[in-house]
Amino acid sequence: MAERKPIESWLTDMDGVLMHEGIPVPGADSFIKRLKESGRPFLVLTNNSMYTPRDLHARLSRIGLDVPTENIWTSALATAQFLDDQRPGGTAYVIGEAGLTTALHDIGYVLSDADPDYVVLGETRTYSFEALTRAIRLINDGARFIATNPDETGPSAEGALPATGSVAALITKATGQDPYFVGKPNPLMMRAGLNAIGAHSETSAMIGDRMDTDVRAGMEAGLETFLVLTGLTRPDEIERYPYRPSSVVDSIADLVDRI
Repeated sequence: MAERKPIESWLTDMDGVLMHEGIPVPGADSFIKRLKESGRPFLVLTNNSMYTPRDLHARLSRIGLDVPTENIWTSALATAQFLDDQRPGGTAYVIGEAGLTTALHDIGYVLSDADPDYVVLGETRTYSFEALTRAIRLINDGARFIATNPDETGPSAEGALPATGSVAALITKATGQDPYFVGKPNPLMMRAGLNAIGAHSETSAMIGDRMDTDVRAGMEAGLETFLVLTGLTRPDEIERYPYRPSSVVDSIADLVDRI
């Protein structure tokens, strides 16, 4: 196996890596501080499309993690960039929160339920039967189906919540149309993020807590991958996958000295 080049830029997942159930993971503050001091390009990634980078900056700041807005990359931003590349100045019917609608407005998209180019499904806590029915009918009438991410469930203090992937499955069942998922594990989200910070895959690394999204996306985008054990994937689950991370570490604290 060819020896990799030194790591010059870092991508890291947010939930399960920097924070867990609203509490910072020990060492996360030191990792972010070291990154900023080093001047190396970096991005904090999330498949959650609900929040804008400004929202996430504020949420992270409240728990002592100072991540600038320009260093936050969400599936909503990746979806907006994808649509801007595919069909600039288009129209979309959107089911989602401010993170997604703001990203689409920022690229000049018009949000409409009148013969839109796309139906775009994102994360929300208030999926309505009326909105889902409208989305189904628009897709049946020819709108292209896009979803921000394939995550089937999301975490909460009370237990699992249905997430974008689950709702997308409902729409697929009703229309026979599969969505194009932009977020992880689609390597498109990684490559778009790398382009945003002027980084290159052969000198970049991805840190994540999930084998099925973070490690897979990093691997398929050509990045060095680090799996941390502070989130979803347990040590005994790693061998079940047909691919492996470059390294497995206990937590992000173990990577501070790699910067």
